[in-house]
Amino acid sequence: MLSQCKVGAIVFFVSDLTRSIGFYRDTLGLPVNAIDGHDGPFALAEVGGLTLVFIVQPVRPGDSPVVVFSLDGGIDDYAEALAQQGVEIVVPVGESPDGGLSLDFVDPDRNLLSLHQDAGLPRRK
Repeated sequence: MLSQCKVGAIVFFVSDLTRSIGFYRDTLGLPVNAIDGHDGPFALAEVGGLTLVFIVQPVRPGDSPVVVFSLDGGIDDYAEALAQQGVEIVVPVGESPDGGLSLDFVDPDRNLLSLHQDAGLPRRK
């Protein structure tokens, strides 16, 4: 039924919209727009044709899905840059089940995010 569809958006529940906007915009470098919606403020970010939606509501770790950012190499460079900005890395760079490399980290609300690069790509740019 959904095999011909594309995922259009991923929703994150956040406790502090300003803090989340700062993390995704300033730390991860994504374009983020704050919006005054009819049910209250929210924010939208774009990455690779996918929309990330940030909505303020009570947050519990695990309530949001894991978003995986695909890299074309350089995962060690990304790991160092995240660490230098004080981002909590919860699983350091290691081999992923498909033979590539991955790294897991959390945003300020402890939503799990991941970086992944395919096998054979350079660890550094």
